[in-house]
Amino acid sequence: MEFLSNLGIGFGEVLTLTNLFYCFMGVLLGTLIGVLPGLGPAATIAMLLPVTFTLDPSTALIMLAGIYYGAQYGGSTTAILVNLPGESSAVVTVLDGYQMARQGRAGVALATAALGSFFAGCVATLLIAVAAPILARFALEFHAADYFSLMVLGLIASVALAQGPLLKALAMIILGLIVGIIGIDITSGAYRMTFGVNELLDGVSIVAVAMGIFGLGEIIQNLASPEPERTAYKAKMSNMIPSKAEMKQIAMPVVRGTALGSILGILPGGGAMLSSFAAYAIEKRISKNPEKFGTGAIEGVAAPESANNAGAQTSFIPMLTLGIPSNAIMALMAGAMLIQGIQPGPGVIREQPELFWGLIVSMWIGNLMLVILNLPLIGIWVKLLTIPYKFLFPAIMTFCAIGVFTLNFSSFDVYIMVIFGFVGFAFRRLGCEPAPFLLGMVLGPMMEEYLRRAMLLSRGDPMVFVERPISGTLLAIAVFCIVAVSLPAIRSKREEAFQE
Repeated sequence: MEFLSNLGIGFGEVLTLTNLFYCFMGVLLGTLIGVLPGLGPAATIAMLLPVTFTLDPSTALIMLAGIYYGAQYGGSTTAILVNLPGESSAVVTVLDGYQMARQGRAGVALATAALGSFFAGCVATLLIAVAAPILARFALEFHAADYFSLMVLGLIASVALAQGPLLKALAMIILGLIVGIIGIDITSGAYRMTFGVNELLDGVSIVAVAMGIFGLGEIIQNLASPEPERTAYKAKMSNMIPSKAEMKQIAMPVVRGTALGSILGILPGGGAMLSSFAAYAIEKRISKNPEKFGTGAIEGVAAPESANNAGAQTSFIPMLTLGIPSNAIMALMAGAMLIQGIQPGPGVIREQPELFWGLIVSMWIGNLMLVILNLPLIGIWVKLLTIPYKFLFPAIMTFCAIGVFTLNFSSFDVYIMVIFGFVGFAFRRLGCEPAPFLLGMVLGPMMEEYLRRAMLLSRGDPMVFVERPISGTLLAIAVFCIVAVSLPAIRSKREEAFQE
């Protein structure tokens, strides 16, 4: 009965004209940026953070969440029709989706992606509704030492799951931690790495950094690379309903993809992209005819599309219940909550039930909107791809600059964005994944606060981190993770998996 009562709170919050409008705008904008290569949800959410100042906290989160999971839908459309993934999580969908389109089965491929994503989104949202309150109650038992150890585990896990060499991922974490503590030490009042620049006294703006790395950095990378040829599938798609045999073929891949994505989305460093790659790899491994993958196998569309949507939505669980963002998008969502004066963590469900349950219900409504929106608007999305990138990137840069400036009405933030745009480009050229850097930057100040609080409560005894059962267990898991992925056999398997 309590669960139904909480859902009633959520429906009461969402079923207003304002929240329904912003939910619709979020999923529409998410689909649009998913379709357009070169502008992902991270950059878009970063650009829109200043807009959330004027919105109610629930409305702001509903819109930003819609952008995130809406982008997973949009990315599959161009992957299937144009052989060009609009979003990184749709890279795997290209392999079989475009081949299905060339065989005259584009409608079936698009319907499979939409149905799989809708099912996964509904199940993942139900999982959040059931699991998050339980996890939040457990998190209330955490002390300062436990939170510090949890953040250490989160950062170590994000290193283990990051693409590329472990040393580079670890370097990104450390660099993020360093940038995160720039400014005045609130305890001692000491200036840290400000170099006499007064604008750095309040620290480096995470919005400016995120826009630079994920917005300008992506633009520079795209301009440095030749624009890919876009050959769209132009035949009419009259039959968009999968046959009974095809529905039977996709049933279990959708279920397996949903289950896998739901688990990987919760893990630090997980999310939509890792989930889609893992789901495709598993389907190919367990298939009786693995050779058909890459030639138009419908399972190769169903599994990753289900997994990426489930992974995108369950990644909200650790952010909402523990206050620990599992990926770069969730770090920005946590930033949006902090801007609104809300501390992410177990207190959200208890102190802001309308916000939490409103967000949950909005995901169900948003997924339904996406199914209704996507298939009828396919023609419009494909036509948008005919716009040359040389006309798109100036508009993106303009919106980035305006968004960063309006954050604090400071030109210094714009300079920071430009600097980190080139830093983000350098990260990509050096093969360094930027997401661990942003996680380190967000978690750095929080880790420092909990470390100091734990040391004060224990009167300077560092053994508190080992003696407390929760903290000791989390640190032990962190050590096990870093040792395990450092072993030659496991390291080579990890590299093979990412290459595949």
